[in-house]
Amino acid sequence: MAPHRKRLAALAGLTLLAGLVSAVPAAADEISELAPLHPVPAPGDGELVHQADGLWLIELESPPTTQGTSAAEVDAEQDGFRADADEYGLEYSERHSFTELWNGLSIEMDDAQVGTVRAIPGVRAVYPVVTYEIPEADESVPDLDTALPMTGADIAQNELGLSGEDVRVAIMDTGVDYTHPDLGGGGFPNDRVVAGHDFVGDDFNAQDPAAVPAPDGDPQDCNGHGTHVAGIVGARGEVTGVAPDVVFGAYKVFGCAGSTTSDIMIAAMEQALADDMDVLNMSIGSSHSWPQYPTAVASDNLVDQGMVVVASIGNEGATGLYSAGAPGLGEDVIGVASFDNTHVRTASAVAQPSGEAVPYMEMDEAPLPPTSGGTDPLELVGRACTALGDTVGDLSGRTALIIRGECTFAEKYQAAVDAGATGVVIYNNVPGLFAGGGLAAGHDAFSVGVSDTTGAHLIGLLEDGETVTLSWTDETATVPNPTGGLISSFSSYGLAADLSVKPDIGAPGGLINSTYPMAKGGYATISGTSMSSPHVAGGVALLLQARPDLDAHEVRTVLQNSADPKAWWGNPGLGLADNVHRQGAGMLDIPGSVLAASTVTPGKLSLGATGGPATETVTITNDGDAEAVYELSHEGALGTHGDTFAPSFNDGFADVAFDSETVTVAAGASVDVQVTVAPPARDFEQMVYGGYVVVSQVDGETFRVPYAAYNGDYQEITALTPTAYGLPWLTRITECDVFSGLECADDSGVFENRPEGETYTLEWVDGLPDAPYVIAHLDHHVARLDLVIIDERTGRPIHPRNNTAVSVDHVGRNATPTAFHSYVWDGTYVDGHGRVKDVRDGDYRLELRALKALGDADDPDHWETWTSPVITIDRG
Repeated sequence: MAPHRKRLAALAGLTLLAGLVSAVPAAADEISELAPLHPVPAPGDGELVHQADGLWLIELESPPTTQGTSAAEVDAEQDGFRADADEYGLEYSERHSFTELWNGLSIEMDDAQVGTVRAIPGVRAVYPVVTYEIPEADESVPDLDTALPMTGADIAQNELGLSGEDVRVAIMDTGVDYTHPDLGGGGFPNDRVVAGHDFVGDDFNAQDPAAVPAPDGDPQDCNGHGTHVAGIVGARGEVTGVAPDVVFGAYKVFGCAGSTTSDIMIAAMEQALADDMDVLNMSIGSSHSWPQYPTAVASDNLVDQGMVVVASIGNEGATGLYSAGAPGLGEDVIGVASFDNTHVRTASAVAQPSGEAVPYMEMDEAPLPPTSGGTDPLELVGRACTALGDTVGDLSGRTALIIRGECTFAEKYQAAVDAGATGVVIYNNVPGLFAGGGLAAGHDAFSVGVSDTTGAHLIGLLEDGETVTLSWTDETATVPNPTGGLISSFSSYGLAADLSVKPDIGAPGGLINSTYPMAKGGYATISGTSMSSPHVAGGVALLLQARPDLDAHEVRTVLQNSADPKAWWGNPGLGLADNVHRQGAGMLDIPGSVLAASTVTPGKLSLGATGGPATETVTITNDGDAEAVYELSHEGALGTHGDTFAPSFNDGFADVAFDSETVTVAAGASVDVQVTVAPPARDFEQMVYGGYVVVSQVDGETFRVPYAAYNGDYQEITALTPTAYGLPWLTRITECDVFSGLECADDSGVFENRPEGETYTLEWVDGLPDAPYVIAHLDHHVARLDLVIIDERTGRPIHPRNNTAVSVDHVGRNATPTAFHSYVWDGTYVDGHGRVKDVRDGDYRLELRALKALGDADDPDHWETWTSPVITIDRG
């Protein structure tokens, strides 16, 4: 075995340069390209952090025990893998073995051994273990009370008498503060938090290579995220959640800070199954992944066992299409998007001399305003964009009043501070409040953001010749949120890589106030799909209380049928529905789902890639006690096109026809209707389109079925796309102390493109691994990625079957146009007898082969390849 194996790194996902690149689409005649009124938000941090170096999930051939395989057979397969791994010379340590929801093991090994693992008999697939970051708390403070009416949870509680009583909801998260009076109070277990387990311990952080889980039986939350999520589901006290009488299982998979791993999540899922939970909420997601990822598959198997699984779809909206994450991508999982809250409760000052309230949000990095006293007089400055030629006069002893836009907050703030301003008030150039950041720290001047209407009021006072100041208070104000009810800017896009419709549904997730650990103040506000998911989990609890006959597989359909699509975030005044692959069925409508006397199945139509009309069958079931008449129609939703990372928008609607536009269904009966969807004209590249099949009961309810599809040949998308750096590269680590996390001798390193004829010793030289790496950027997901070893003497693979240095299944695209995946070869291969052998010294090439998403492995046109320059192995 090569001595350096334990120290080689995969380096997956390292970003060389931040930023999004927009593609300019071709002009269209019949279909209009639509520009948002406001800029697309810049990329932000999401819940997925990194692939965990050296940690891998090994899936074996048979389904798990919950899918019908005997425990003895699963055990035999796993024992067989262990025995074969020894025969193949695999150097690894086993972390977990899974039998019930997923058949396989998580192991720690050097990343260079992935090819060896793939050659072991009985290995079905190999996946990296990924890590998940805990989202941070926001600083603004809206009420949960304003979010509940968005889903009708208040009506379900107050008018329908529902509370989620006797429904068991599992919270897989950072734990739950069971001492919180709104969540039971007292010790563990109590009458609200009835089950749970800590899988990691307080000190665990998967980002620390030395971290070792220290599980115990106490799921106390020392972070806050899980307590916040639990409160949204079912707090009862100062805060009222969606389903205030549910009982909880608390499954702690995070420590106090940092991240966790996907194998720990699967272990927690198996415990939730053992504890007989009815609903599982996972406000966790690994962005840019596949429905085949193990956490998604294990979640699907939970649904088969009768548990409804709800998961956040992810916070990677700024990174473009196909950014949704597992487990929310699971075929049977309810993947939840986020809509912004209708109101924001925030700090408030008073304008003098008018006495009008001035709600504001603090700007990050600037000193916080006090809670008493007043400002220096305000002076209207304009844009304060010095890079654009703006001049700023002397502001000594003055507070600058500046309009938002044209340049960064930091530039405006710095210009005002340089001119002597003691404070900076930035008023919005579009409706509503806002918070910003990026300011230079170390200054004494406060900075706040106010709304456009507040800005107009202050300007009016100044124009009247008044001396205008702000008086600080400790008061708060609840104000309308101009983006309330629209998709949150951070909410991830679908479709899934296999073109299934994701997300499934949406709920309030932007600016939600809920319970927090008592040691951290008891209440806090967080934004994210982490917050929308528990709204749906609580809604599921209410639905199950009202309709306990529903099967776990039926719940999502019922919710989708009654959901309410929302207008496009980019310009809601157009009255056009937002993308199906951004909002799914729309906003959760709890009373609608509870009271529904009809069902339309399936709950969504994933049409795949359409080169022409596609016909599907929907079934209308009348669960009422009288005959009913239904009318069928169609509502188009906006499509996207162009650059995956920064999509453009269009109004290219499909034509939808029905074999019968009106049907009569007897009580307790069902009727099938054929739906034919003809895609819009392909006026742009990479078009994704969608809409809603609308089923309206005459004099009754309206139900919808969302659909979406890729317009054209899905194989036209190029995955191995060259970047500004000319990737793919053949490379080596050439220098330390530049980037962190690359695991050379001092945990850092940098890559350079290497020319033809490089020689590698496969040893460590001056603290650096002298081994060849291939790094490549993926514009799109690939079904499999192989790194094939080519013998330069023959021009053929080194072995007829076992010829891969790396073989990884279902690889997600990179998050940005300049990020990359990296794979290393340690100079070994597996021979025909299952033995790991060193290649002879000599000349080789590495061929990177990527099987496109939904590609046919037997069709050469569905593979993309790149062949490296010559590698010379010379061990000396």
